Order: sequence, then structure tokens, then C-alpha cells
Amino acid sequence: MVTLTEVCFLLDARGAVLWSDSSSDPSALPDSRDRWTAIWAHRDALAEVAHSHPRGPLAFSATDLSTMDALDAALGRPLGYAVVTPENLLRRRADGTTLIEEHEPAWVALLRGASGLEAR
Repeated sequence: MVTLTEVCFLLDARGAVLWSDSSSDPSALPDSRDRWTAIWAHRDALAEVAHSHPRGPLAFSATDLSTMDALDAALGRPLGYAVVTPENLLRRRADGTTLIEEHEPAWVALLRGASGLEAR
């Protein structure tokens, strides 16, 4: 039996994973001092923060949105953000555009695998 877990990737502009962490819960990724430290340490290269919703939904939660606003304010610039579900990739680009991506970058398969999800 596969264990589902929510996973977070910090990504650079090429889609390389700069740092990752996970929770033991498929529905939540509690706030983490280590994550905030990694965000600050990688702030110059950081382009996107992605996390999984192994059980859905394909949406940014209220907590996601407030965290995204806090990150943008702390860094003084907008980042890209992504939610990965078993079937889709939802992205909010740094320009504020939100869309479901048809063509997924390679890191999405890595995030699904780390989350206990089957490859699409």
C-alpha cells in the first residue's frame, strides 16, 4: 500500500529542485522553520514554489494564498506557485496568470512520485 503525503519543492527558473520537504499527511503541509530557512537561503535563485495535493483539490487553498502573499512580500518580488494533483498541474505565474498546464515540466513527475502518486 502506497502512503500519500503532501510534498513541497522549491524550484529555480529551469525547474531544478533547490530543496524539498514533506509531511506525513496527504492533506496538509504544516509550516516549517526549515522551509522558511531554505526559502531565504535560495531567495536569489528561487522562481517557483510547488506542492502536491494528493487527494485534491486542484486549487490554491486560503492558507496557500496567504502564504503566497507573505512570500512575495518577504522577497520583494512575485514568485510562481503550483499545485500538483494526481491528474493536473495548476500554476500561478509570477505575473498573476493562473492556468492548468497542458505540458508538464519534468519536476511534476518527481513531485507526484515523492507524494506517493502514480505517474500520469
